[in-house]
Amino acid sequence: MTPPRTPAAPSTPLIGFGQVRHARLRPAANRFSYGAYFLRLPLRSLAQRPWRSRMLGLNRSAPMTVLDRDHGDGRPLVQWIDSLLAEHGVTDAHGEVWLHTFPRVFGYVFNPVSFWFAHRTDGSLRAVVCEVNNTFGERHCYLLAHDDGRALAWGEEVVSRKVCHVSPFCAVDGRYRFRFMLSGGEPARFIGCVDHDDAGGPLLQTSLSGTLEPATDRALLRALLAYPAFTFGVIARIHWQALRLFVKRVPFFSKPAPPAHHVTR
Repeated sequence: MTPPRTPAAPSTPLIGFGQVRHARLRPAANRFSYGAYFLRLPLRSLAQRPWRSRMLGLNRSAPMTVLDRDHGDGRPLVQWIDSLLAEHGVTDAHGEVWLHTFPRVFGYVFNPVSFWFAHRTDGSLRAVVCEVNNTFGERHCYLLAHDDGRALAWGEEVVSRKVCHVSPFCAVDGRYRFRFMLSGGEPARFIGCVDHDDAGGPLLQTSLSGTLEPATDRALLRALLAYPAFTFGVIARIHWQALRLFVKRVPFFSKPAPPAHHVTR
C-alpha cells in the first residue's frame, strides 16, 4: 500500500467497516471471519476541541460510548498514553494519537485488543501500543517502537515476545508479529495483522480490516443497525470458538500468573 496521508481532517473521528479474520493452523485447523466495525479517534484533537455527536459519547451517555476507564489505567486517554510512552523512552510523539478500538454499545464492551498509533508532529509514526485484554479481566500493553528513534513504516513487521495469557488453547510462549497498513486512497482503508508463532512456527493468523469514513451520526447509526449486538457478540464468539477447539481436542493450558509488568517493549 502507498504511504498514507491522513484519510480525513485530523480533528475528525473515523469509523471503519470491514471484517475480523482468525485462522488457527494446528494441531487442528480452525478458521472464522465476521463483519465488524471499529472506531479510529484522534485523541489530541478531541482533547482540545470537544466533539458533538448524538450517537457516540466520549465519557458521556450515548448509544455508543468510549470511556477513559476502559483503557490504560483510567486516566484521561492522552495523559495516560503520553505517560506510558515517556516512561519507556518515547519522548517525541507529540503529534496526533489515533485510538483504534471498539466502542461500548448500550453500556457493554469487550475489546480483545485496541491499538494506539502515536505520531510525531511531522506525521511520521513513532510508536504503536497494542492494548490486550483477556477474559480474566487482565490488561497488558505491547509497545512497538524502534530503540534508535526511527519512525515505524506502514507495512513493516514488528515482533514482540508474547507474555500475556489470552486463550486457554495457546501457551504463553513464542512471539507476536504485528503489521499495520493504512492506504491513502479514496476511500481510505486500514488493515491490522497480529500473528502468533510458537516453537513450532506459525500458529495463529488474525487480522482486522476495514474501509474508513468520517464517524458521522449517520455512519454510526448504520453500524448500530447492521450490528446491534456487536460488542455482546465479541465475547459470545470467543466462547463459541473455545468450545469448537475443545471439541477438536486442542490441548488446554491452565492460566499462569499475570506478567509482573503491564508493558512489554
